[in-house]
Amino acid sequence: MASIYTCIGCGTNLNLHTSNLFPPDFYFEAGNKGTISFAEIDSSKFKFVKEDKIKPFFETLDYWGIQRKRTKLVCNSCDRLVGYVYDDGPPMMTGTGQFGFGPSQAIPRAPRYRFKTKALRITSET
Repeated sequence: MASIYTCIGCGTNLNLHTSNLFPPDFYFEAGNKGTISFAEIDSSKFKFVKEDKIKPFFETLDYWGIQRKRTKLVCNSCDRLVGYVYDDGPPMMTGTGQFGFGPSQAIPRAPRYRFKTKALRITSET
């Protein structure tokens, strides 16, 4: 059964498809409380605002950093913040990576679109 994802502020259909959902245990499970992640979105429904913060942040207990570069996802209709885009999805290449050590941050990674569940109204399609 498919779900319809709309903005809680204005009710605009955000055109998000359940077939593009990341599995809940796919990546950064501890950092995903109250969020839902997608692999692809309809970019015409959103504005993308670059954000660059220099302060400590924690994604999981084992992953932290000082500088966080991410992009805000803002609803095109009502300018409400609905989520963020991270560049830490699965590697966009196959193989063993640089020097045979496996995927690393040096290898281009697919975007991960993370939406706040409080900013979405999720209804079932019947």
